[in-house]
Formats: sequence, structure tokens, C-alpha cells
Amino acid sequence: MQEVLIKKEVDTSLKKWREQEKKALELLQIVGELRFDKAVELVLFRKDLYDSRPSQVINDHLYAKNYVNKPISIEMSLSLVKVIASLQLAPARIDIGKLALNWHLEEGYTADLSKFVRKELDGFIGDDKSRIESKDVILYGFGRIGRLLTRRLVAQTGRGEQLRLKAIVLRPKFKNRLEELKKRANLLKTDSVHGQFQGTVVVSEDGTELIINGNRIKFIYAKHPTDIDYTEYGINEAIVLDNTGVWRTKDELEVHLRPGVSQVMLTAPGKNVPNIVHGVNHTQFDLTENNVFSAASCTTNAIVPIIKLINDTYTVKSGHIESIHSYTSSQNLLDNFHKKPRRGRAAAVNMVLTTTGAGTATGIVLPEMAGKLTANAVRIPTPNVSLAILNLELDNETTIEAINQTVKKASLAGDLMEQIMFSDNIDFVSSDVIGTTTPSVFDAPSTLISQDGKRVTLYVWYDNEYGYSCQVVRLAKYAAKVIRHTYY
Repeated sequence: MQEVLIKKEVDTSLKKWREQEKKALELLQIVGELRFDKAVELVLFRKDLYDSRPSQVINDHLYAKNYVNKPISIEMSLSLVKVIASLQLAPARIDIGKLALNWHLEEGYTADLSKFVRKELDGFIGDDKSRIESKDVILYGFGRIGRLLTRRLVAQTGRGEQLRLKAIVLRPKFKNRLEELKKRANLLKTDSVHGQFQGTVVVSEDGTELIINGNRIKFIYAKHPTDIDYTEYGINEAIVLDNTGVWRTKDELEVHLRPGVSQVMLTAPGKNVPNIVHGVNHTQFDLTENNVFSAASCTTNAIVPIIKLINDTYTVKSGHIESIHSYTSSQNLLDNFHKKPRRGRAAAVNMVLTTTGAGTATGIVLPEMAGKLTANAVRIPTPNVSLAILNLELDNETTIEAINQTVKKASLAGDLMEQIMFSDNIDFVSSDVIGTTTPSVFDAPSTLISQDGKRVTLYVWYDNEYGYSCQVVRLAKYAAKVIRHTYY
């Protein structure tokens, strides 16, 4: 009898799973149609739904349910998506998790779902609501960040209303350009940290282009920016994303302002140019007027959103930041000469104590924090994902619960939603951070506080490659004025 009951339970569970998979497939079909027909991109609490598998969608809904403590189900998401698909929406990016949450929070949410969605997305309805002209993008450099930016830009091309990657500039390595491009293509397709590129990469027969998911991207070889006239390649009013780190000052970066280029962004800390952390201080600059600017560093992008949030809530008197940072290509694999102290020692077998400008950079992005923070870094033998430990002294007394709730609330709503991911996973480790789209991943179970409630220690993880690349793309969209309607 017991065996019969167990078998019945198993069969019921499997049947329920199959039904969930069917609904997930239906949802994904509509997600794809919205993306390509209407340039409407759907996410679930920042998790991209496009290109997901049905089982992944089911798991993402379980995560969402636990995340907000509300019954957010595939059935609800499917109902919301069907209503969205029936509307004449302008190009937009919509978080259906946030939409579902607001539905639950809405007084009298049992009312007509269609009316609710129409009310929430009223500003998105109508072809006249959005007139976006795409912006050409040039990547100067094709290293770790350059290749991840390529992946991200291509993945978000959609119908092409926003950023269009047109060219990548390199210093020539081989005399045989075709063989060199094949090697570059392989580096893009396969990555030891981030895995296989989920798309197609085709090398043109003449060795001048990569065709990536249908995007024809010209490869330009040059020893210096002044050697290039981008208009010869059909590129106009482009934004250059400099990933080389060779040029850091305004005067140096202005060499990129060649025919066909209107803006230059450095993917590293810059000198005497605006250093910008998207979500924190990006609205303080007119990036048409300030056409040379920096996206700051990966560490700065990781810590500044959290520090701003804590300072706005409790007021930070002083603090120290310790960055536990994965090694980078600027270090040596084996002991050898390096212009900076300690960085010449073998990166893969040592912890290397070194410096970081994150403390000073925080004061530049957040002037109210100037002079309040010190910072150091330890480079460790991992290829990606870093950890920032924030030791902060506060003016106002608080508790662990209050701190964690403050961060969780900010990750669900407000200006820092795209910047902060909240984790309450007690078994969280660095590999869990790989591929996250936010620059900050807050480790709630690790939060510490002194007895007087005024000294806190916060742990912030970050994918120093991909998470940072996502921030660069966000800033590029803002600078290019191609931001679609967003519901977050």
C-alpha cells in the first residue's frame, strides 16, 4: 500500500513538472516574439528570460518566490506576458517579476489583471512614445573586457534600436590577418571562465570581419587611433569604448575623437575626466558636452552603490575597504620584472598584497565620502570574481537585520536595482557570482556589527569581468541617449 502511495506521489510530481515546462515553453515563445517584433525585452528580477531553458525559467520563478516572499508563479508570469503582448508597446525593458510583485502589493489586486498592466505600462503604449536612433559602437581592444562587451552588446542588439557594434580595433599580431581573426574568433567563442558563447561566430573569407549572430563587425588594425578614419567603414557619430587602459587622461583619450567618432569611454579609472558609476552619479553629467569620460573600475562599481546606500541611510563617518581581487592579465604568471611592487610575483601561486585606488575613487564619485575611506587590495589565485570587505563606522546606530533589509529593499526597487543583487544564501561562494549582471552582490549572512551598533562589516562580491561589462553597457546606452522605457 505504501509503495502505491509513493508511486502516486512520484507520478503527480512528474506530471506537475511537465505542466510547468509546457507553460515555460509558451512563456519563452512570447518572450522571443516580443523581443524581435516589438523590441520589448522581458526579465524576471533582472534575470534575462530570452535564451533561457524551460527548466531555468522554472528555477528562476522559485528564486523569485523566495526572494520577495510572494507567490510569483509561471502561471502568473504567463498571464502578465500575454497581456503585455496584446499592447502596442514602444521599445522597452520590463521586469515581469517587479510587475507581479506590484500586482500583489496593489490594494484590491484581485481586480482585472489587464487593467492593472495597462495602468502600470501606460507611458509605454503607442508608437509615438519612443523614437530611438541607434548608436554605432567601436571597441578599442579585444582582451578580457573587450570580448565580454562583444558578447553583451551582441546579445542585446535585438532589432538594433540601441547600440550597434560596428568595429573592433586591434594592434596586429600576425602577418596573416585571416589566421589572426580565426584565433580571435576562437577566443570569443570559448572562455575558460564564462563558458561557450551561445551563438554563431563566422569569419569572413577575406579576414576583415566577424559575423556574430548576424552582426557584421569590422576588424580594424592600427598602431594608433590617429591612423583611422572610421567614416571609411560606414561608421558615424560612434562611441568608442577603450578597453586597453593605455590612455587614461583627457588629452590622451581625445585622440580617439577621429572622423566618425563623437564620444569616448574608458573602461578603467580616468584622470581629469568624469568617473561615472551608472546608477549613482551618471545623471550628474551631460555626456554630449563631456564627450570623454570613464566608467571607473570594477571595484569602484562594486562598492559605491552599497556605500551610497549605507551613507544615505545611516551616514558613514569613516571606513576601510579591503578588496580581495582575482588576478588580472597585468600580473605575471611566473616571477618576473614588474614596474609595481609585488605584482611581479607569480599570480597563480601567491596572494599578492597591493594597492587600489578604490577609496579615492569613491570620494570622486561620491564627494560626500572624500577623505573618509582608506583602501588596499589582495590579489588572489582565482581567474575571476572578487570580494570587497567594507568596514564602516556609522553616525547612527543600527542592527544586522536593519542593514540587510535596507539593502534587500534597494535591490527590489529604486535607483540601484540594476546595481545591487541581494543574496541570503548561507553557502554562497565566489563561483556563484560568475555571470551576474549587477556590479554588486551583497552577502547578507556575512554582515557583522559591533555591540554599539555603529561599526559594521559588509561583504560585497562582484564579477570583476562580466558584472563590470554590464555596467559599461548601461553607461554607454545612457551616454548615447538610447535608453528605452524601463519598468523595474
